Amino acid sequence: MSSVVEVILVDYLDRPTGTMEKIEAHTKGLLHRAVTIYVFNSRYELLLQRRASKKYHCAGLWSNTCCSHPYPQEDTHYAAERRLSEEMGLQLILSPVMELNYNLILSNGLIEHEYSHVFFVISDKKPQINFNEADAWCYRSIQQIQQETIANSSQFTPWFLHTFPRIPHVLNNFSLINR
Repeated sequence: MSSVVEVILVDYLDRPTGTMEKIEAHTKGLLHRAVTIYVFNSRYELLLQRRASKKYHCAGLWSNTCCSHPYPQEDTHYAAERRLSEEMGLQLILSPVMELNYNLILSNGLIEHEYSHVFFVISDKKPQINFNEADAWCYRSIQQIQQETIANSSQFTPWFLHTFPRIPHVLNNFSLINR
């Protein structure tokens, strides 16, 4: 695989419109496909990761368990499971729970304009993090995260702050279905 990473450009219905180098897509703010993964333990606490200090944006900030972009021609569900394994060392079968898009300006001028496929899973497996991606992890209850994001919003990624308010409702429905 080459060192140039491309993302899948999409329209607002998630239909592919082309591909572009990842940094260029984030610089121009073009809508592209993404995956967002939330891993919960059996107590329904969320596995958070702190992004590695060498990441090109949002370094050192807390976020959902894993997020990334499918490669061109890669199945979205497969991409989510691949990235969870690569970032957190967890080989799990994910369930798609929702799709959403957002357009967020990051502190370094990059733009997260993403059509994100959100996946959940419940697992008590311990992560084995890839230190190029994350430098810490922890489990927090939904209530703890709600309090922490209000008290210390600058410690969390913009996409997590945008997406997390939807999670308690989706998790409630997910847990009812998966009992």
